[in-house]
Amino acid sequence: MEQALIEIRQKFDSNSKEVLLPFHLPIEIPNVKLIVPKVGDKKRIVELSEKNAKEYRLEKLKQVQIIDPERHTNRIMAEMQKLLRMPVEPRHIEGFDNSNIQGTNPVSACVVFKDGKPSKADYRIFHPKTVEGANDFATMEEVIYRRYKRLLDEGENLPQLILIDGGKGQLSSAVKSLRLLGLYGKITIVGIAKRLEEIFFPEDSIPLYLDKKSETLKILQRVRDEAHRFGVKHHRTRRKNSTIKSELEEIPGVGGKTIELLLSKLKSVKRIKESSLETLEEILGKSKAKIVYEFFHTE
Repeated sequence: MEQALIEIRQKFDSNSKEVLLPFHLPIEIPNVKLIVPKVGDKKRIVELSEKNAKEYRLEKLKQVQIIDPERHTNRIMAEMQKLLRMPVEPRHIEGFDNSNIQGTNPVSACVVFKDGKPSKADYRIFHPKTVEGANDFATMEEVIYRRYKRLLDEGENLPQLILIDGGKGQLSSAVKSLRLLGLYGKITIVGIAKRLEEIFFPEDSIPLYLDKKSETLKILQRVRDEAHRFGVKHHRTRRKNSTIKSELEEIPGVGGKTIELLLSKLKSVKRIKESSLETLEEILGKSKAKIVYEFFHTE
């Protein structure tokens, strides 16, 4: 502020006898009164100046984002490294979220962000194999182990940052798997809790609260929300397919392969019900087609 004050007065050849400031400065300017107003119009002028300065800065940052997106990305990566106490910039981030309703058709989503942007070709869905029912902690432990065991076995690049959707419990479960794989301490891992957007670190009971406007929080929220969206989408698909199959499984004499064939050709139970006998015969042959047709058309 001291430097800016002197430079601005010189640049604009200012002869003002008063200068309004947001805080005291330990300097003296000959024949100039430095004032830190507490109330009134002068206080409002200082507030307006601060508002203008912030808006000008945001506008400049937006211009950089448009004109020089690489510089914008580099700035955000450097900010994330500093705020999340990372040894390196998080150029490769992976986010995890579990999705289930009362323990049915559970899925876990893994989304990948590179340089702060989604890399959708690298997204993965996991169906828990060792967990029964709705056990969020055990599911997270299994999925983290499977994901990074495979990346290690295949010699693939590991992320610099893992983001877990959840608080201390889910984070601790994920850390267990990283320890088993010898990756704990080599990859930064944090959890984000929805209610207050708290950032949790392993072995630290006090969460980090980031400025709501910070680019770091926005990136973390976007990774978390994308993992949730991707997981819910696949959970709904799986649940829908499960409902469809269970209805078709009620048909006597019709097995899994026949159901798969019907759904691959006709796409829905509604279209199967509405199909003519001739259409079903083209797909299944006469005997199977008759069974399916009569099941839906016999009162």
